[in-house]
Amino acid sequence: MIAEDSVLLRVGLVKVLETAGFDVVAEVGDAEALVAAVDVHRPDIAVVDVRMPPGFTDEGVRAALEIRERWPRTAVLMLSQYVEERYAANLLASNTSGIGYLLKQRVADVEEFIEALRRVADGGTALDPQVVAQLLVRRRSDPLERLTEREREVLALMAEGRSNAGIAAALVVSESAVAKHINNILAKLDLPRADADHRRVLAVLRFLGV
Repeated sequence: MIAEDSVLLRVGLVKVLETAGFDVVAEVGDAEALVAAVDVHRPDIAVVDVRMPPGFTDEGVRAALEIRERWPRTAVLMLSQYVEERYAANLLASNTSGIGYLLKQRVADVEEFIEALRRVADGGTALDPQVVAQLLVRRRSDPLERLTEREREVLALMAEGRSNAGIAAALVVSESAVAKHINNILAKLDLPRADADHRRVLAVLRFLGV
């Protein structure tokens, strides 16, 4: 499902997604219509603009939060014209799976966009690298200072939603090296004992300040 008030972008998204094999069950132009359409179609994932009519402020975010509360099986990928990190934090505070937040410019890289969309639809996360970069700069004066520069890089890629294999490819290192860095990160952040996947999520939330 696509919720985007720009007709041109909405038509483009439909074309891109259908070409990639997705079934677009509905396309709407405002937040109220989005919630109503999700109630009818119960899509696997909704691609939602952050700012939509009538106020063009945070209507899309509020609709996404409602969708995640009422229909938790519907994943949400938010699209924004600008980096607005508080919206990403708000979404992750409500749920740590099936959430994505990308800048609209990422749609131009179709392969990367589709990969992020599939990751979110499968229950993962996808955060725009620019959002992660801003958070990294803003959060220098806290316990994350314990991390080395390489560990910060690994944590930033974790926050984007990358797998160990994806992190290894991005940093041109082995997966075993990535696993070692992640273990160091979890230890240095003094996270409570839990299964590995949950502690990984907690590390990302600590990084985002959620």
